[in-house]
Amino acid sequence: MTFRGEALFWSAILVSNTLGTSMGDFLSDSSGLGYAGSALLITGALLVLVALIRVPFVPNVVLFWIAFVLTRPLGATAGDFLTKPTAKGGLDLGTVGSSAVLLAALFALMAYGHFRDRARGRQAHGNISRAVD
Repeated sequence: MTFRGEALFWSAILVSNTLGTSMGDFLSDSSGLGYAGSALLITGALLVLVALIRVPFVPNVVLFWIAFVLTRPLGATAGDFLTKPTAKGGLDLGTVGSSAVLLAALFALMAYGHFRDRARGRQAHGNISRAVD
């Protein structure tokens, strides 16, 4: 809604898309961590951010934007891990195989959320008007 807010948004997009991808490539190819190690390192950083949600003096907005920027190198390294040949440290699933793995993970997480909500006695997210009332 403000110039400052929009400048922050587009800066985060530029940083995450350009520097995030190159950071993922650097971690995977040049740091010695490999694809899986790089993905685990970034996942660990994201878990630290999740833990910081409970720290009162750390603004959640800052945590969100740091997590947003870290998702790009995570995607790059995890994607490389799934698609690159085993000789290079990947799983050699190719684009179709890795897409199938990611689709299965998406459906599994959606099912988990649905069944968790049902177990807690909440209705599925389909009826927004009832949830607002």
